[in-house]
Amino acid sequence: MSVSILLVIGTRKGLWLARGNTGSGEWEVTGPQLPTTEVSAVAVDKRSSPRVLIGAESPHFGPSLLTSDDLGSTWREPERAPVAFPGDTGAALRRVWQIAPASESEPGVVYAGTEPSALFRSEDWGENYELVRGLWHHPHREHWFPGGGGQAVHTVLPDPRDNGRVVVGMSTGGVYRTEDGGASWRPANTGISAQFMPDDEYPEFGQCVHKVARNAVAPDRFYLQNHHGVYRSDDGTDTWESIADGLPCDFGFPIAVDPADPDVVYSFPLVAAENRFPPDGRCRVYRSEDAGRTWNGSARGLPAEGFWSAVMRDALCLDDADPAGVYFGSRSGEVYASFDRGESWSRVAAHLPDVLSLRAAVL
Repeated sequence: MSVSILLVIGTRKGLWLARGNTGSGEWEVTGPQLPTTEVSAVAVDKRSSPRVLIGAESPHFGPSLLTSDDLGSTWREPERAPVAFPGDTGAALRRVWQIAPASESEPGVVYAGTEPSALFRSEDWGENYELVRGLWHHPHREHWFPGGGGQAVHTVLPDPRDNGRVVVGMSTGGVYRTEDGGASWRPANTGISAQFMPDDEYPEFGQCVHKVARNAVAPDRFYLQNHHGVYRSDDGTDTWESIADGLPCDFGFPIAVDPADPDVVYSFPLVAAENRFPPDGRCRVYRSEDAGRTWNGSARGLPAEGFWSAVMRDALCLDDADPAGVYFGSRSGEVYASFDRGESWSRVAAHLPDVLSLRAAVL
């Protein structure tokens, strides 16, 4: 059955929207909106009437968070900054890296992960946010240092079964988890390597985690792309095991899991940190159908050579269709879609600015 898809594309210089359907594979791409504005986070909240939220940074007016209740036709920015550090923290917002609506059991709750590394929580559908002080005052915070992309909370994963449980991923610092609604947090990095740590390759915290993904069907199943390493956790982030065997390299930024099948996971490997492009310049999305035990590279419809680009941490996503569509955007401004679980790909858009964030939703 054909379904209608909205694809929200955040780039280094504005926002584009693509509308298509799984039957025809044809897309109507509109934009740019908010030109020259860096859009590093996008989300589609379908818990009531669909609301699109974006984290944007203007070179003139700084960072903010905007919302649209008409699927991106118009945007609204509150007069008062919706995400702002309290004066007693001595910090200033650099960027919103992640926007994460909570589960159906918490109507109105939306989380925002920021740079510097902090978590904010809204109870009014993303209109106003308050700092989650339990994470901000964690004793480890003074030891978190910026990675290549900054020091930020880039992943926020509320537990669909328990409103008090949230997992966050950050660069650098690693994975942290709360079970009491954010009052206290503990690191959850057991088994994740930090090769750049000369004294302890497996420290309690300090890993350069690039992205974490959770499965909605099996909420204790997580996948993780590290600075070097790809991992899976089957016990709610208590422990992690490597699943990098079978991939051409273990460096990359994004990782995404099929929302209906916890064994299906997608990765976009890149040659080691110094180069950050696909092996041999061949664009490939890798898929595992057995929870990372084996991997297969998908190439049909993708550039066979000369693809000296990368896919960023939030530029690979799946929609909520059945079966789920898979999408990615590159730093060279190309966006691709697959409606057969990554077996084949078609191009949605080309020649955009570098794609930083991507979200897809069934309308």
